[in-house]
Amino acid sequence: MKTMKFLLRKEFRQIFRNKALLPLIFVVPIVQLLILPLAADYEIKHINIAVVDHDRSAYSRQLISQITAAGYFQLVGYGSSFQAAFHQVENDEADLIMEIPRGFETNLVREGSEKLFVAVNAINGVKAGLGSAYLNQIIRAYNDEIRLRWTPPQRFPAAPRIEVTASNWFNPLQRYQVFMVPGILAVLVTMVGAYMCSLNIVKEKEVGTIEQINVTPIRKYQFVLGKLIPFWVIGMIIFSIGLLVVARWVYGIVPVGSLVLLYSYLAVYLVAVLGLGLLISTFAETQQQAMSVAFFFMMIFMLMSGLFTPLDGMPTWAYLIAKFNPVTYFIEVVRMVLLKGSGFADLKGHFLVMTGFAVLLNGLAIINYRKTG
Repeated sequence: MKTMKFLLRKEFRQIFRNKALLPLIFVVPIVQLLILPLAADYEIKHINIAVVDHDRSAYSRQLISQITAAGYFQLVGYGSSFQAAFHQVENDEADLIMEIPRGFETNLVREGSEKLFVAVNAINGVKAGLGSAYLNQIIRAYNDEIRLRWTPPQRFPAAPRIEVTASNWFNPLQRYQVFMVPGILAVLVTMVGAYMCSLNIVKEKEVGTIEQINVTPIRKYQFVLGKLIPFWVIGMIIFSIGLLVVARWVYGIVPVGSLVLLYSYLAVYLVAVLGLGLLISTFAETQQQAMSVAFFFMMIFMLMSGLFTPLDGMPTWAYLIAKFNPVTYFIEVVRMVLLKGSGFADLKGHFLVMTGFAVLLNGLAIINYRKTG
């Protein structure tokens, strides 16, 4: 017991004595949590559109007016030359081109149909896909408006029709911050735990104090616990600041579920993540090596965790990799508890998986740490 107290006192003093490390641990994650949810917006606005209007009729002007009034598009070009509009796309001044053919209004009135040509700058695939989808919805709505205007009153009862009433659960206003903040908070806690812990033992190697520790009667598990517990406490503090201060007072996210259940899972999760950091540090010989390896894993964890893209949309091989990603489970748990109010019965499987990660990673770290003397 005295040995553990000595080790913990040493580790905490070493952490708080490093004035350059403290801002990285406490300030940077909070600043990132304030900024990243505002930038990670799934809704794309300010899509630049160039219109090539060969018809210049009342109908074509009404369509253009509805497109610009939707709030998603900005009209950056209006003329009758497709080459001029395409030049705007080449110069990244326009994202879409809509070409209205000559006789647009006449064909709609007489023939009852007409075609529009839409060219999309697909370099930015997400913006191209959403912009094209938004434009198609507006054109479809305008088409329905015209059909209603020109369809004669029906003499017989209208044909049966299905109407859908939608209800948004757990995020009624569909605010993307409510969805993104819990996931970003989970990633930030992971980054702090994995990075800081991976550098810890490596720093002992670089300054030579690891050799002094090796000749002491300190056991391997005591040494590993001494390295793990301080960052476990720091991870708890960072998560609490992010959840109870930033998420609550900046983004208005009020937890629906049990905080006791969430912190219980966080306690197990931090043990697993810190075990990964410790495992990396037992292999690396320099801090640069440790940071490179930790960065490699963090990029995979972040991009294949379901934070930005749903897991169901991934290829089978990527989906299987995501299921071996501890961050995937933590993001799911945070969202389930905070937004849905899920209970322990819903999270039993997640607890078992994360306990397995914690035992495996820390066990490998203890085995791989070679203590001599």
